[in-house]
Amino acid sequence: MSKSWLIIGISLFNCFTLVAQKEAAPVRNIVLVHGAWADGSGWKGVYDILVKDGYKVSIVQEPETSFKEDVAATKRMIAQQDGPCVVVAHSYGGAVITEAANDPKVVALVYVAAHVPDAGESEAEDGKRFPSDLSKSGAIKTTSDGFTYLDPAQFHEYFAADLPNELAAFMAQSQVLNFADNFKAVITEAAWRKKPSWMLVATKDRTINPDLERWYAARAKSHKVEVSGASHAVYVSRPKEVAAFIEEAASHAR
Repeated sequence: MSKSWLIIGISLFNCFTLVAQKEAAPVRNIVLVHGAWADGSGWKGVYDILVKDGYKVSIVQEPETSFKEDVAATKRMIAQQDGPCVVVAHSYGGAVITEAANDPKVVALVYVAAHVPDAGESEAEDGKRFPSDLSKSGAIKTTSDGFTYLDPAQFHEYFAADLPNELAAFMAQSQVLNFADNFKAVITEAAWRKKPSWMLVATKDRTINPDLERWYAARAKSHKVEVSGASHAVYVSRPKEVAAFIEEAASHAR
């Protein structure tokens, strides 16, 4: 009788050990979401590092034609994940994942120099708390049909000051025009209210005020890191730091 109980006890212990090991395993699926006036190619440096380190990385290409369509594109990619995932966003993409990441597959959100609005808020309104240099510059232009872009002559200064001239010039000319109303889209359910979040602050960000990024992080109780001297394009200019931060989130998210 005692031998039977010993066998059962060992079996249960082994089961619990396997479950614990499974729960402790780092998340391997990463979904990357770009911001306004950009596309997914900007994540190339971060992507290369994550893939080399064994992560499965998916990149969302938002059309930027409406907030609803950008959220739908992100939800579509999340749905394709074969297990738990960490969703990462830059800039305007932060508002997109805040709305889109309420999927149970998402176990953590990583904001990279991004907006983190709450339910009932828009990034346009939140931006007024700590106005950025860009918002006061006049560098944001609008087309006759309501799409915004950054003046190519000022793109390097306000968006990507720590990138080489040639790369910044290419990004300026290849930027994706973003529908103006996207910035005014109101969040209905903020995913960070129910899931752990990480915030990377770019200390020399001129597109989003670094103090706003810090305020977002404090409100969301995010794990925060600051990258000294980094511009808004930190995801391009500092891929090692950004990838390491994402991997930290993936190793701690459950």
